[in-house]
Amino acid sequence: MNTSSAIRLVAARELKVKIKDKTFLISTVFFLLFGLGSAVLPAIFGGGASSVAVADAATATTLRNAGLEVTQVGDEAAAEQAVRDGDVDAAVVTGGGDPKVLAMEDAPGDVVSALSVEPAVQLLDPDAVDPLLAYLVPFGFAVVFFFTSLTFGLQISQSVVEEKQTRIVEILVASVPTRALLAGKVIAGGVLALTQVALIAAVTVISLQLTDSGGLLSLVGPAIGWFVPFFVVGFVMLAALWAAAGALVNRLEDLQGVSMPLQLLVMLPFFLVVFLNDNKPVMTLLSYIPFSAPTAMPVRLFSGDAAAWEPLVALGIMVVAALALIAVGARVYEGSLLRTNGKISFGAAFRDKESRRLAEINK
Repeated sequence: MNTSSAIRLVAARELKVKIKDKTFLISTVFFLLFGLGSAVLPAIFGGGASSVAVADAATATTLRNAGLEVTQVGDEAAAEQAVRDGDVDAAVVTGGGDPKVLAMEDAPGDVVSALSVEPAVQLLDPDAVDPLLAYLVPFGFAVVFFFTSLTFGLQISQSVVEEKQTRIVEILVASVPTRALLAGKVIAGGVLALTQVALIAAVTVISLQLTDSGGLLSLVGPAIGWFVPFFVVGFVMLAALWAAAGALVNRLEDLQGVSMPLQLLVMLPFFLVVFLNDNKPVMTLLSYIPFSAPTAMPVRLFSGDAAAWEPLVALGIMVVAALALIAVGARVYEGSLLRTNGKISFGAAFRDKESRRLAEINK
C-alpha cells in the first residue's frame, strides 16, 4: 500500500466512525440553529410596522407612505372598536380637528412619527453598523471557530489515545506509515469541521435572504466568505498539534492536562475577539496573529476596518505558521506514538530519534 492509499484508508475509517458520533450530530444541529438564530433574531428584535385603523382617506395615505399597515374603516367609531378588539395596534381619529392616536396601553412610536412634522436629519455616519449586529457577528465567528476547532481537535486527540491505550496503534503502524496515519486523521477531522462550517454559512446566508435583509447580507457575506479559508488553515494548523498531544499520553484521564496549552491557544482568541472587538488597534494586531486571525480578520472585514490586501497577507502568514506547526506536530507524534510506558514530555518526544527511526522503517 502506497502512502496516498494509506491516507485515504485512514481518513475513510475516521470519517465512518466520527460521522455517527452523537457529539458531531448534536454540535451540527446546535450550530445550524445558532446560524439560523443569528440571522433571524435581528429581524425579530427590529420589530415590524404597526397596524393602524383610520377612517380619513388622506390620513390613511400618509400612514401608508410611512410604511405602516393601514386598515381603512367606515368611521372613527369603527376605528376605535378595532383597537379595543385587538385587531390593530392603534387608530387615528381626527374628530374634525387635529389627528389623535388611540391605543390600549402605549402608542406605537412609528404611528406618532408618521403624523409628526420631523426636523431635517443629517447622518454623520450613515454606514455605521447596528449595535446588536456589531456584537452578534464577532460573537458568532468566535463561537463557531472556538467550539468547532476545540470539539474536533479533542476528538483527534482522543482517537490517538484510544489507539495507544488498546495497543492497536502497534498494528496500525505496522500496516501504514506513521505520517500517513497522522495525515488521515487530520484530513478526516478537517473534512468534518469544514462540512459543519459550510452548513452554518449556507443556513446563515439563506436565512438572511428569507428575512429580507439585503443590506445585512451585503455586509456579512464577504466576511463569511473569508472566514471559510481562514478556518480551514487555522484548523489544519492546530490539528497536528492535537494529534501530538494525544500521542504524549496513554490514558484518556491524562489528556486534559497535556492538551491544556492547546485549549488556551483556542480560548484566548475567543475571549479577546468577543470582549475587544470594538478596539481597532487590538483587533488589527489579532488579525495577523495566526491563532486569532481566523476570527479577528473576518470581524474586521465585516466592520469595514480592513483593506482589501490585509486578508491575503494574514492568510499567507497563517499558511507559513501552519506548515511550521504541522512539521513540529508530526515530529512529536512520531516520537511519542509508540511510547507506551507512561507519559512523555513534548520536548522528549521532539528529540526522540529512536521512535522516528522506527517510523522511517515502517515507511
